[in-house]
Formats: sequence, structure tokens, C-alpha cells
Amino acid sequence: MIDPVIRRRPIRNVLASAALLLATSCTMVAETDIKPVAEAQSFDVLIDNGLIVDGSGGAPYVGDVAIRDDRIVAVSPEITGSASRVLDARGLAVAPGFINMLSWAADALIADGAGESDIRQGVTLEVFGEGFSEAPLTHKTARTEESRQGDIRYPISWRSLDQYFDYIEKRGIAPNVATFIGATTVRVNTLDYADIDPDAAQLDKMRAMVREGMNDGAMGVGSSLIYAPASYAETPELIALATESARCGGMYISHMRNESDNVLEAIDELIEIAEKSGGPAEIYHLKQAGKDNWDKLDAVISKIEAARARGQRITANMYNYTAGSTGLDAAMPTWVQEGGYEQWKKRLQDPQIRKRVIAEMSGKPDGWENLYYHAGPDKVRLVGFKKEKLKPLTGKTLAEVAAMRGTSPAETALDLVIEDGSRVQVVYFLMDEANVARQTALPWMSFGSDAGAQAPRGVFLKSSTHPRTYGNFARLLGKYVREEKRTSLADAVRRLTSMPASNLGLKDRGSLAAGQYADVVIFDPATIADTATYAQPQQFAVGMHHVLVNGEPVLSDGKMTGARPGRAVRGPGWNKCPLL
Repeated sequence: MIDPVIRRRPIRNVLASAALLLATSCTMVAETDIKPVAEAQSFDVLIDNGLIVDGSGGAPYVGDVAIRDDRIVAVSPEITGSASRVLDARGLAVAPGFINMLSWAADALIADGAGESDIRQGVTLEVFGEGFSEAPLTHKTARTEESRQGDIRYPISWRSLDQYFDYIEKRGIAPNVATFIGATTVRVNTLDYADIDPDAAQLDKMRAMVREGMNDGAMGVGSSLIYAPASYAETPELIALATESARCGGMYISHMRNESDNVLEAIDELIEIAEKSGGPAEIYHLKQAGKDNWDKLDAVISKIEAARARGQRITANMYNYTAGSTGLDAAMPTWVQEGGYEQWKKRLQDPQIRKRVIAEMSGKPDGWENLYYHAGPDKVRLVGFKKEKLKPLTGKTLAEVAAMRGTSPAETALDLVIEDGSRVQVVYFLMDEANVARQTALPWMSFGSDAGAQAPRGVFLKSSTHPRTYGNFARLLGKYVREEKRTSLADAVRRLTSMPASNLGLKDRGSLAAGQYADVVIFDPATIADTATYAQPQQFAVGMHHVLVNGEPVLSDGKMTGARPGRAVRGPGWNKCPLL
């Protein structure tokens, strides 16, 4: 409801708010505990009489939020004044915008700046950089990246991170964006796709790229160590890059070298990198992949919490599903992929190499992450092809396609990579629901979709996706907070907002407080839910009413406004990181 002038009610709707609080397992703070803003003022937006879940983790209370320009100017049980726009939030929760700690929305936002699947869940900041980042790029790597593009195609005109930020802001986006510098990108810029260690001069060049990226506003260094060529990086190389990031206030964040049989050893490596670099570290999409590893969660938690008890800042993020999504490259040993896609394809056409690859795919993995082995061909769903002739296979399992073709599932996987000219995007069913549910309550766990931000229209309909693209954050608040009561609304919001903001070194986002940027979401805790499924993943979440980014509504009364106020959010090293 929009009203140009606030008319205060003598008695606030406490009974309705109390019922809402009980439904979300929260305890209401007495309104007298927080001083009202009594002096009448003029605002651009006033959010009236909502359940304030401010991101601190403290108990929610009924109150108001006032916004002027792109900042929050007051949060109080009662604010008196006038506003150009008044949002009646009775019966709704008001929270800081959510931070997607692992986003692959960069391509999607170039195709369609709305980022609608995430905006409709309350995401106001997309964080990129799992291994690959949009910058820095050389001319050669930019051309290589263009050749890898699938349904969404565009020229890559930028080279530095600063140039990318300028490009994406001018293009116009609804959510804010931030990024890590990809350790893989830095390696490819220097060593191409070769399985070699950098010499001293090459390592200095890689370190300089990290410093330049940090000075341009990167959040730190991100790695993805199960994939070639990232898997070729030894621990000392990663420590060197993370050290440059830490010098500039950044963090190391990693898709670890292993999430299955050797997950504990992979955590040890991450902790070592954090300890020796002097900076914090975060684990991307923490999981225990493969049924043989589901019983390792206790040991995983103990290892992380022991490091935290020693004073190390070790955190994690997750998506709220039992399946992951990546390519068929994660089903094949990384040695066969050395040199990039063309060399990979050439090797897969050699009869002797094919036999070796199929044998390694079919056996227990030794020294590499084999998602084919841990999922099984009947639990590998094909969701994204580059070539039109293969798109009819979308939605089928690898086992089904193998039966259609009369070839073994492993052989079929090799053939599809060759035929499609890509790694082929798939969904792997790997995790235990009980573990996923338990992880959602961990106090050091934030959340990331590991997906794009799209809509069921246009170019996005050319491929399928994982339901986390449309439902990850709503699923947390609906299934795990409201229905299963794994954690409170207040703590879930803390770990969607202020905690990841603090981990990233952001001092003016992530909280409902005066002086913060006005990234604000208003949703119904009683109805927010994911609707996307594996069979029909392109379905919007429900329950989000309003989303403001930098003070401007991008979702109003459940409808996209078309506004594009999103900005590049830069990290703590911006214009401060020493370049020499």
C-alpha cells in the first residue's frame, strides 16, 4: 500500500505481529526497549509497522524503517514524518537484503539485468569468483572465454576488474554485484591450461594480478580445486595468492580439492592456506558427497570448529539441496583435460585413452573428485547443452541416454562432451538430506545458490537448470526455518546478511541500521517458499513482497519494477592495496 503521508496509529497491530512471531519461532522485544524517532522528518521511503529482523541475530520487534536517497536514516519502533512512498509492512518481516555468497549470475545479468529469480527471493548482492572471475583477462583469455559461451553470447571488451565493474553498472542491473579474483583465471592468464608449476617470475606475475584486482575492489581470492586447470595448483601457489589477498584485507574462499572421500584432508589444506596467508578462509558449498561419506559431518564440523577455537576465521556457505550441478568434466580425471577443451576432446577420441578414462570413471577415485562414481549414472541429470541437436536430451538422466544409444553410461558421457563442444551441464544427486538440514543451523554457515539469476523467458528457456537457481534462499526460510524449525528467523537472516557482509569486510551493508545502504527486503515469513523442482526448476519462489536496492524498489507488491539501481560493491582493499 502506498500513501504519501504517514498517519500514525494510536494502537499498533501487536496481536497480529505476536502471532507472526510465534509462527516463526522468534521472541518479540518490547517496543520500549528501543527509543522511537519522535521528531517529524521527511523521507523518500518509509516502511511502516513491519517485523524488524535487523540482521544482528537479536530478537525481532515491530517497527519502522526510514530511507532517504540510497541510505537507511532511521530504524525504530515508531518514526514520525512524511514520505514520498510508504510501504505498509503489517504482518510482514523487514530485513536487510540477502547476500548470495556463490553466484554465477554474471552471464545472466548481461543477458537480462533483472536477476529476477534471485530478486524474488530477496537477494540484493551477487558475489562471483568461484575459481573463474570476470577479470583480470588477457586478450587471449578473453577470446577463449568468448569461445566457451553457450546460450548467452556477448563480446568481452574489458580486461581489468575496474573496467568490468564500469561495464556492468552502465549496462544496468537490479542487484548489486561483487567478486573474488579467480585463482584459475590468474593461473590461465599466466600458464594457460598446462599442468605445470609456476616459476618465481610467473608466480610474481600471478601475485601482481591479485594485488591489482584487490586494488580494483575484489573481495579476495577464490579457487575451484576439483576442476582442471585449477587442480594443477599446489598448496604453496595458493598460499602465495591468498597472502596477497590477505595483505589487502581480503579472504580466501574455495571449492575445496575434495568434498567426498578426502573431504577432511581438503579442509586441512584450506586451514593451512588461511593460517600461512594470514587471512580468513571460507568453504564454498560445504557438503559430504557420496553415500560412503555421509557419516563424516561430525568430523567436518569438529575440524572447522577446532580451527575457529584457535582463533582462525574459518566459515562456510551452502546451497539447500541434496544435488549439486556442474559439468561432465567433474566425472573425468583432470589429466585428460590438460590443455583446455580442444585437447580434452582430442584425447577422448583416442581409443586407448578412452579405455583408460572409462576405467578410471568406473572405479573408486584415486586422487581426483569423481562425481560420476559418487552419484551413479541414474542420478546424473543432463540440464544444459550448447548444440541445438542435443537439447532434446535435456532433463534425461545419463543412464536413460545411454540406454537410448546402446552405449555404456561412461562411454555416453565421453561422447556427449565431444558432440556438444562443451563440458555439458548436469545435476549430480550426491548428498544426504539429514546432513543438509543439520548444516542449515550451523552458526558459521552462510548461503550461496551456486547458480545464475534468471527468469523463465527468452534465452533462459533454451536450457534447464537446478532448482537452487529459483529457490535456494526461499527454501531456507520456508522449509528449514518455518516448517522444520532448524533455526530461528532472526539467526537465518543474520547468516543471510550481516555475517557474510562482515566476512567480506563490508561495513555499510548487511544490517538494518542508520547509515547503511538501503538494501531492504519485505517478505511474509508465513508463506515464503521455493516452488522449483528438479523436474520443473524454472519456477519463481513465493512470499517476497518488496525488494529495495540502494533505496530504489526493484520488486514492488510482488511485481518487478524494471529499475536497475544495482552497483559494483568493492572490497576493503579498494584503492588501498599496494601495487608494488
